Amino acid sequence: MLDQRSILGALEAVHDPELHQSIVSLNMVREVTIDHGHVTVDIALTVEGCPLHQQITADVTRELKKLSGVDQVQVTLSVMDEAERRETFSRAFQRAKAQRASGETATATAVKAPSASNSPSTRKAPVIGPLPGQGTAQGMMAESSATIVLGIASGKGGVGKSTVTANLAIALSRSGARVGVMDMDIYGFSQGRMFGAEGQAQMNEHEKIVPWHVHGISLVSMGMFVPEHQAIVWRGPMLGKMMQQFFTDVAWPELDYLLVDLPPGTGDVALDIAQKVRKAKLLLVTTPQEVAANVAHRAGDVASRAQQEIVGVIENMSYVLCPHGDRLEVFGSGGGQKLASDFNVPLLGQIPLESDVRQGSDRGLPITVSNPHSASSDAFFAIARTIREAVG
Repeated sequence: MLDQRSILGALEAVHDPELHQSIVSLNMVREVTIDHGHVTVDIALTVEGCPLHQQITADVTRELKKLSGVDQVQVTLSVMDEAERRETFSRAFQRAKAQRASGETATATAVKAPSASNSPSTRKAPVIGPLPGQGTAQGMMAESSATIVLGIASGKGGVGKSTVTANLAIALSRSGARVGVMDMDIYGFSQGRMFGAEGQAQMNEHEKIVPWHVHGISLVSMGMFVPEHQAIVWRGPMLGKMMQQFFTDVAWPELDYLLVDLPPGTGDVALDIAQKVRKAKLLLVTTPQEVAANVAHRAGDVASRAQQEIVGVIENMSYVLCPHGDRLEVFGSGGGQKLASDFNVPLLGQIPLESDVRQGSDRGLPITVSNPHSASSDAFFAIARTIREAVG
């Protein structure tokens, strides 16, 4: 017999392409109308303009047409409000947690990211569990919050922005500060690998996401929810919602600094951090070459237009220190200083080009951890001291 129960039973086989769970269990099926052989189903999407709505429509149509008596299927799409969206994500995390506890196959929302090395001598496992003060920093977006939010931005990829973020976070932590890192480079998330953090997302008793805690840093990244090699296929609105979640739905401990690893360029996330986190300050990362500095200028221009404070410029891969003491400027010179002069801010430091920096990042041991007395580490620690003097 064709009824709502049989319709919902068939739709159990349809999974949300992002959350990888049944649209029925996620309460995305809002209304079912049966008129003889004509079935109309309303599906509530988690975000307006969901890029995979066509897949959901096709999957619903395919499963319902398998039922005897269904001649025609019509799928209408609506959008969840903020409260419904948060409830849905919470339900997805709880279900994934229950699946792991019962030994079921983990879904793509909770897959351990592969690591370059799992040797105990080279990896430091993150602490998964509540930390003192967790859940008390939900208001970090507010200007009244004592946490200093630093966006780490670049105009283009490949200049080492994420490497700078990871090592600067550790340098600040080693100076006695409480530091967190938010990996908002959603399409190119890499902080988990750089920190050697792995493990699926966990929820605390308040249904908040528990950050990874490794090398003294609290860290949240998309690597907690999807396999490392899986592409994220999202449009702009979803990126903004994820940033909101990373700020408000994570059980952050009390922090002195939150470093936000921004995606390269001047897209949606850069605009969101400038407009929605008014207290956030910006650090610009570039290499010495003119092309990189010119592109980084655009990222700084976004901040200037949004009246967002630029703390300074960090020039990465500035030179190779030769054995005889000379500096070999592989990528030219002057780009960082020119960029700093353009915005009337200081050049905070120049990071040399060392193979140990790359090797450490691949192994989950940033250079400031694996070799704290290297030339690069010295530069990062000096920059951290300058930042603390400049912003508190």
